Amino acid sequence: MKNKYFNQTVSNIRTILHALPKVELHRHLEGSVRLSTLVEIAHQTKLGIPNVGIENLRPLVQMVGHEPDFQEFLAKFTILREFYKSREAVLRIAYEVVADAAYDNIKYLELRFNPVAQAANQGFALEEVTDWVVTAVNKAQDDFDIQVRLIIQMGRHEPQFARKLAELALAHKHKGIVGLDLAGDEKRFSAGKFIDIMRWAKGQGLHITSHAGECSNCPASNILEAVEEIGATRIGHGISAIHDSKVVNLLRQKNITLEICPTSNLHTKVIENIHQHPLLNFHRAGVLVTINTDDPLISNITLTDEYLLAIQEMGVTFSELKAMIVNAAKATFLPPTERVKLVSWFIKTLQQYHM
Repeated sequence: MKNKYFNQTVSNIRTILHALPKVELHRHLEGSVRLSTLVEIAHQTKLGIPNVGIENLRPLVQMVGHEPDFQEFLAKFTILREFYKSREAVLRIAYEVVADAAYDNIKYLELRFNPVAQAANQGFALEEVTDWVVTAVNKAQDDFDIQVRLIIQMGRHEPQFARKLAELALAHKHKGIVGLDLAGDEKRFSAGKFIDIMRWAKGQGLHITSHAGECSNCPASNILEAVEEIGATRIGHGISAIHDSKVVNLLRQKNITLEICPTSNLHTKVIENIHQHPLLNFHRAGVLVTINTDDPLISNITLTDEYLLAIQEMGVTFSELKAMIVNAAKATFLPPTERVKLVSWFIKTLQQYHM
């Protein structure tokens, strides 16, 4: 079936989509590093990677050349943990991640990061790396036309750090950390050990999001658990909900926003091909959906690329795409007055764009 935009060149469509002001709610700092920066860090430190160059590093940290696989995708993060060798490396990586988002015309970004990933292998304190990320992100906000808030992410396989990470998030609320996220291997590790801590953090004023329904054979019940037990108001991915009408109804009734990342969903094999993606089905069923990158480095994409994929391959119309951007603005973890102002700006500004 021909897409309604078939008579426009890809270049023309991309130009329009790049110019669109964007909101991104689901991007991992650790999966967004510049490949060229990783090469430089590898040359400056002893990483045990022979003849380090972009092309021989690429298959270690990107899904390029790999068959879609959830475990292969997660394995990239294990390798990426080795690159936080110094305070300077953490500062540089965090700054560049925000700069790259700004270059893609993202106007509001919620960037999640796991202090354990940046501290554990290097012997840094969790407080140290958290302060470094906050410092770099705030500097990047000053230097570029972008607003950023931070989310601290917990790994399902590391429950021993959960209390400390929640306390760190709470201690940095005044510096731009707005919430907590639970991520990782939901096939092997349940969310049970995090429920009490997440509930406590929410009671302290932190917002909660959680990865759930991210992989094939990850049951829709994980999404129910995230909403009803953890208290998540947003779900990272949530793709498996499409197989359970009760979960879809719950998402719609409770106005739970899905942070959907189409290319990542291909790479983790929760969908077999992009034409099977349920993004549009969710949207037309009244579920609040947003489009995000997840990990620009690992998937070798930008948010503009994801918008192009949605328009050209997934049947999303330009007006629907703009509605999804507004959905994202409405789902931000900002205080109500700031959120209303942001939503109003996006509604007004997006009216100026046509395709």
